[in-house]
Amino acid sequence: MSVADLEQRALALMKAADFGDEAVRVNEAIIAAAPQHAAAWTRLGRCRLEQRQFDAAADALRGALAINPSSTIAANLLAECRRRRALTPTAAERATSGFTVREFAQIESFGDAETAAAVSARVEPLLDAINGTSVAETILQARRRRGAAASSRLFHAGGVHAGGPGHIYVFHHGGRWEPQFNLGWFAPPSMAACMRIGVGFNTSTAGRDPDRERGQSQILECFARFQHTLATAWRTELARWMAGAGGFLQHGAAPPALDLDPVKAVDWLLSCRHPADIGWIFVGRWLFLDRIDDAAILRDRAKLARAVDETLRALLPIWRATYDPPAP
Repeated sequence: MSVADLEQRALALMKAADFGDEAVRVNEAIIAAAPQHAAAWTRLGRCRLEQRQFDAAADALRGALAINPSSTIAANLLAECRRRRALTPTAAERATSGFTVREFAQIESFGDAETAAAVSARVEPLLDAINGTSVAETILQARRRRGAAASSRLFHAGGVHAGGPGHIYVFHHGGRWEPQFNLGWFAPPSMAACMRIGVGFNTSTAGRDPDRERGQSQILECFARFQHTLATAWRTELARWMAGAGGFLQHGAAPPALDLDPVKAVDWLLSCRHPADIGWIFVGRWLFLDRIDDAAILRDRAKLARAVDETLRALLPIWRATYDPPAP
């Protein structure tokens, strides 16, 4: 059968919304005879997508886009393929309770509101586990001593925020203008799939929070106390903890500074003179999906909750000295 005859049959099957085995065979035959036939690659991708063979579908659609990068049909189908794949857990993923390739694919693929809804089934139980720890209660007590609004939970339900494409985060209740205990998840295009756990300073006035100028002044005072605490008591200790716990500095919109050793990271924190211009400064533990040991922690909620608990406990003294300094 000629390529023209195969093309005619492929179009007839597509018009009939028949994406079964015959449609696969016909389009594969066209590609074998004419490897640069972008439409056949696109139709093959559609067939694989409808058959829920997501990896094969993505490969075919990428093939179509390699030939015709301006194909909106192939691009839209590839986006839909990623979306459906993110919503369809494998048998191994169904057995997990934390964050796997699937959850990070959801963070990568969905819009802001959709992402929060999609990953809430994993985020909320994790926050519940953290809320039940003694370190969470210690943090709440410190906030009450400073006159913060009473709360029985460190992390409130529905508190997932979108930080832009490929990024979601949560922080402890009331922590916008405080040194905040922050959990963040990242995926492309923001950065490689990873999670952060630690203390951050949001020094920007961006957003809709009330009293942004007063709030910024408050958080800058906290950061100055943080630097004083580092200089007088925690310089060596924080560097030692970072070296042993996989701790890294992050600032602005940049990825974690993996090339900066802990001593130099602490030096950077001490020498930072214009935190308001930076907008975000964070130090804490990072877990990377492409590292075997980290991935094992990420996919198991109990292990991940322990990692969060250990990190909060390690950073609690410096947070408390920053947020709730002893009376002179």
